[in-house]
Amino acid sequence: MALETIARKQAASPSPPEIHAKGVTYRTAPHNIELEQALLGAILVNNEAFYRVSDFLEPRHFFEPIHQKLYEIAASLVRVGKTATPITLKTFLPSDLDVAGLTASQYLARLAAEATTVINASDYGRTIYDLAIRRSLILIGEEVVNAAYDAPADERPQDQIEQAERSLYELAETGRYGGGFQRFAQALTTAVEMAALAYQRDGKLSGLATGIRDLDRMMGGLQKSDLVILAGRPGMGKSSLATNIGYNVARAWEGKVRADGHVESTNGGIVGFFSLEMSAEQLATRIISEQTEIASHRIRRGEINTEEFDRVAEAAHEMQRIPFYIDETGGLSVAQLAARARRLKRQRGLDLLVIDYIQLLQGSSRRAQEGRVQEVTEITTSLKALAKELDIPILALSQLSRAVENRDDKRPQLSDLRESGSIEQDADVVMFVFREEYYLKNKEPRSGTVEYFQWQTEMDAVRGRAEVIIGKQRHGPTGTVAMQFKADVTRFSDLAEADHVPTRMP
Repeated sequence: MALETIARKQAASPSPPEIHAKGVTYRTAPHNIELEQALLGAILVNNEAFYRVSDFLEPRHFFEPIHQKLYEIAASLVRVGKTATPITLKTFLPSDLDVAGLTASQYLARLAAEATTVINASDYGRTIYDLAIRRSLILIGEEVVNAAYDAPADERPQDQIEQAERSLYELAETGRYGGGFQRFAQALTTAVEMAALAYQRDGKLSGLATGIRDLDRMMGGLQKSDLVILAGRPGMGKSSLATNIGYNVARAWEGKVRADGHVESTNGGIVGFFSLEMSAEQLATRIISEQTEIASHRIRRGEINTEEFDRVAEAAHEMQRIPFYIDETGGLSVAQLAARARRLKRQRGLDLLVIDYIQLLQGSSRRAQEGRVQEVTEITTSLKALAKELDIPILALSQLSRAVENRDDKRPQLSDLRESGSIEQDADVVMFVFREEYYLKNKEPRSGTVEYFQWQTEMDAVRGRAEVIIGKQRHGPTGTVAMQFKADVTRFSDLAEADHVPTRMP
């Protein structure tokens, strides 16, 4: 039987081969020695075969240790412009090497004699790669079992579950081959498809619409794989703005079922909200207040009439149907947050992740020991990697340093980002929320004075107004977006333009 036929049959077998020894049957890890030999032989005969697999196949993917060594040597030679042949490889192997009774020269000659063609090299390499991923999967399974058996008494099962999820997703992320050059026609098709989807969405945007017209006009919506930082001093309304955006995205959601059974979002998105500061009840009350325009303190105290109660009930009914998921767990590490986000993506779908806020997250214990700056650096780097992995925008809130309070102009700058310059470095977009009204209100002079009338004039000019300052944007302009803010109901909305203000009746 030909070597290629044997290799294909073994690679296609549904289960790894069984070995019988003294009446005991056990399974070996998935592998295919003949396939590895055929590919290595192809590389030794024609180094072009190496370039067919070099972008995804590494020495560790080979099962046989000698094959790992041979592939590593061949790769080193080819990459420096030398020729990898049985003769050149022989000089890098021990003279007393014994492979199944063959010397190094004999084994290399055998590999070359039984080589597959260059055409088959890519398929053979992918099969070797897939078998290596299956072995890694088995290893993770064994680690999960052993950890469950040998776990110390003070370790929570939930920690083990999150560790298993993290290992599986790391394997899923690295367990992909592809990349490299692609035909321009393929890239063109992708660009046209993106434009078609943007045309079908609300606002004709390439990203998720925030529901605030002027902000969408400046940003083109929230883009996939972007880490968007929304920062501000306490009292500016950054949590309110994040809540408004998240709810707007979820409320606009529309989806369709794909052929594989998964739901694909066609408009709006499925939102995950990590509320590390507020409880789920406080967040829900805030959203109800924003939707009904009834002050949240009146809702909590029951100071509402029948008509207002009907509005609350209607808003609550709408909130039950939208895909808006809240996690109110405090003290999460960034690894735990990532595990929960992946789980939501897998089980329900996920198009936007909101985190309120970065400084309440924890990094690894090692980074924590190095200082808070290093810990925040790890957090922002992990969040950016998570946005790319899940292919969604992440809207993460951040505090600002007190340096803002020491300036006459309280408008925040990139240098005000608290605790780490990595926030600015890792973020694709950095936005600041600023309300002049907040600072001016605290400067109220004594009533009846000249200063009071001047203060009142200034207050009238800024009352109910907010600014979102885009300090950084990788794929768009920076600038300021003016908004309306109703503090009693924590609602941000578009500022009425002069030419859109209704004409007053005489």
